[in-house]
Amino acid sequence: MHRPGAASPPREGRPDGSIPRIAALDHVSLRTRFGLLAALVAGLAVVLVSISAFVTVRANILQTLDSNLLQRASAAAQSQLADPQQLATIPTGVLGAGDIRLALLLANNQAISAEGAASAPPLGPDELAVAKGQETSSTRTATQDGVQYRVVAVRAGPGQALVIAQRLDATQQVLTKLGVALPVVGGIGVVLAALAGVLIARAGLRPIERLTAATERVAATGEFRPIPVDGTDELARLTRSFNEMLGALAASQEQQRRLVADAGHELRTPLTSMRTNLELLAAASRPGAPTLPESERSEILDDVQAQVAELSTLVGDLVELARDDPPMVVHEPLELTDVVMRALERARRRAGDVEFAPVLVPWRLVGDATALERAVLNLLDNAAKWSPPGGKVRVQLRPLDEWSIVLEVADEGPGIAAEDLPRVFDRFYRSATSRTMPGSGLGLAIVRQVAVRHGGAVWAGRAPEGGALLAMRLPGRPHRF
Repeated sequence: MHRPGAASPPREGRPDGSIPRIAALDHVSLRTRFGLLAALVAGLAVVLVSISAFVTVRANILQTLDSNLLQRASAAAQSQLADPQQLATIPTGVLGAGDIRLALLLANNQAISAEGAASAPPLGPDELAVAKGQETSSTRTATQDGVQYRVVAVRAGPGQALVIAQRLDATQQVLTKLGVALPVVGGIGVVLAALAGVLIARAGLRPIERLTAATERVAATGEFRPIPVDGTDELARLTRSFNEMLGALAASQEQQRRLVADAGHELRTPLTSMRTNLELLAAASRPGAPTLPESERSEILDDVQAQVAELSTLVGDLVELARDDPPMVVHEPLELTDVVMRALERARRRAGDVEFAPVLVPWRLVGDATALERAVLNLLDNAAKWSPPGGKVRVQLRPLDEWSIVLEVADEGPGIAAEDLPRVFDRFYRSATSRTMPGSGLGLAIVRQVAVRHGGAVWAGRAPEGGALLAMRLPGRPHRF
């Protein structure tokens, strides 16, 4: 028993956490809802139309009846029939109808009827007011002896009024039939509207049913097969958007599969080499095993350290490429020249005798300084790796227009083959000539990822110096001092 003032029990919600306003509708299909809605709207329309039609028809019938009675009364009042002696001896048939009652009402409330008091029409204050000259005419509905009459009165001279009443039996029959016919026709209309609503809902919801089947198929099989679509309406646009989403999911799944496969392939070589070296060291440490010369042992340890460093770099690059962060995670205004200079300092420390020749201009942008520095450093390391001993690497910032700038890194190495130019920024891609060189094939892929996250682009070509030219375009504005 719920006590007054106690907290109401929580309402049960849907699995997604939302709470339905009408819980019963959760068990009704959308098609049935459309049918019920169409029936409800049609029912309301039928009720409004029926009431309006009934009221309008009733008012028109009464207005016509009143007009007819008033014309008869006026015609009789203007004739010689208004004399009480003559009126007492003339039946109502002379007025062209046998279903009416007629009387002459005097101002003293005395009524004279053609057939006596038994055939007198209903009389009341409205008719007396006309006899006294207070009103020119009156019209009303009255009941006498259980029968309804339509009563009109017109002035028939000083101090008297001619009153005519007609039975409403025929009129009531017409209105009764109308009152029965309108609900019947309306009910048929409601049923037809409900059926039409279900049919329209079935046709309109067919694309949604296909979408539902497609999502269930994706959940069950993992297939990203698109849905056939035609037309240009909202459901067609929804289907096209769903197909685009399926395409994006398929591309993402394929990209993840390739990333895992390529990462496994790249990790297999250093791990195998490291395991071999460690097994060799472990075997040499067993009792009775031949000892390794100190030079070979030192060489093996150096090799293991190099492989650990290579694995650390590869894992870091994989983590960087696998991040699903939105573009421009860190928003801060920065000077691109400072970013390039910091990357140059780090590149010079590990580039040996390779010389870097920077040509920089002030340029400001909003972005992630750490990510941009790593991208520039990858470009510089790549150029230093392919440069000959004592070679020079040109590092130039060249504005394209007021809104974008290009960072060009050109070396004097052998350059990039024409067939390799479109793929040098792909993950794990390594040309045939670079497979013996150190690296994982991820450095330039990180450069492209950083450029895209900042609204830019990358490309490769042949430098005027004879080697490779790697370029990264970035947005921003010139920094004017």
